Amino acid sequence: MLKRSKWFSLVVSMMLVFALAACNSAGNNGNEGNPAPATNAPANDTAEEGSTDELVPEKGAKLVVWEAQEQQAYMQEIGKAFEEKYGIPVSVEVVAGGDQGARLTTDGPSKTAADVLTLPHDQIGLAVKAGLLLPNEVFEEETRANNVETAIKASSYDNVLYGYPKSVETYAMFYNKDILPEPPKTWDEILSFAETFNDPAQKKYAIMWEFVGYYTYPFIGSYGGYMFGDNNTNADDIGLNKGDVVQGFEFLRKLKSILPMNAGDITYDVKTQLFQEGKLALNIDGPWSVAAFKDKVNLGVAPLPKFPNGNDSITFSGVKSYYVNSYTPYPVAAHLFANFASSKENQLKNYQLTGAIPANIEAGEDPLIKDDPITSGFFQQFANSVPMSSVPGVDLVWEALKATFIALWDDTSLDIKTTLDNMVQTIKDGMSAR
Repeated sequence: MLKRSKWFSLVVSMMLVFALAACNSAGNNGNEGNPAPATNAPANDTAEEGSTDELVPEKGAKLVVWEAQEQQAYMQEIGKAFEEKYGIPVSVEVVAGGDQGARLTTDGPSKTAADVLTLPHDQIGLAVKAGLLLPNEVFEEETRANNVETAIKASSYDNVLYGYPKSVETYAMFYNKDILPEPPKTWDEILSFAETFNDPAQKKYAIMWEFVGYYTYPFIGSYGGYMFGDNNTNADDIGLNKGDVVQGFEFLRKLKSILPMNAGDITYDVKTQLFQEGKLALNIDGPWSVAAFKDKVNLGVAPLPKFPNGNDSITFSGVKSYYVNSYTPYPVAAHLFANFASSKENQLKNYQLTGAIPANIEAGEDPLIKDDPITSGFFQQFANSVPMSSVPGVDLVWEALKATFIALWDDTSLDIKTTLDNMVQTIKDGMSAR
């Protein structure tokens, strides 16, 4: 499969060579019999799109792009703008962000997958190993220059850049300013607030989050635990049951007194509706959900509360990037689109429409970002975050974490240490079997 990825990269490079040859031929001898360099490429491109006027998309190219529901309005605009500029039709299909990697695994080889998709950086290890992604070679230099270093590293695997960074993100604490003019700074404050605010019969709750590893990780990371050693790169060192993690889970169970629900009943849709209705005061969520609340809630965003041990809440951070499917029949057009969609201007457009925080350096300095109190809340939390791992096998960790969090929350008779040790062994066994 890796050979296929290299083969596609070679094809792109060869097409670029032919394109340059066509440009030189047409420019040097004026032979009208030669084809134009690129009838649908712009004569004057922006600096951010650099070498695009030297690329000739494949004849008859048309692209399919996968995008999550919350990004549909944005991506429809980008697709239309790309078609107007390059003459290449773009069809946008709704596929949940967390499902695109799995879909690519099956739909890529069967040639039914999108040409361009978005992946969180922790999913690229498996995709690269399976030969499903083309390296970002044509636009590598400008991509590296234009985006924050963390995003570049997260979009790379084995020091090869594959992605076109789109946004950086972590989650934080949304609060309703009509209920809480100032956000609580500690979990103890939340527990005290819940005593007067909570009314389960009326579906009123102080705080909610989804019981998956991503959102519940602070109960591990803030108590000395970690996913993998060596900055999440060493899969031989699993730290999910190390440090004072047992204490973190003991405190997690204490919160059931203010959130008396089964973990499986706390879904994104449930907490989103309650927060919109003013029945949920605090909602742990990410920048992708800002658009759902901006016109319905007097919204504030703040860092997550400190834990009783005095530590800040340590969250996971991630980088979302566009990637080109190695099975695309239109690799040149697909690379063009990924580069176009990830430009400074389009990252700012994405921020305006959905709240996604740009990875582009200049976009991050734009007043739209720097002067926005909502975005600044995410930036503050980002300082207390750790990047998710992209090592192959991290999917086993996510599955095991979710099952463990739900089990320990729903069944308080389970021994915490034994359950954590069993979880880690299950992860190790799963990795060894691959």
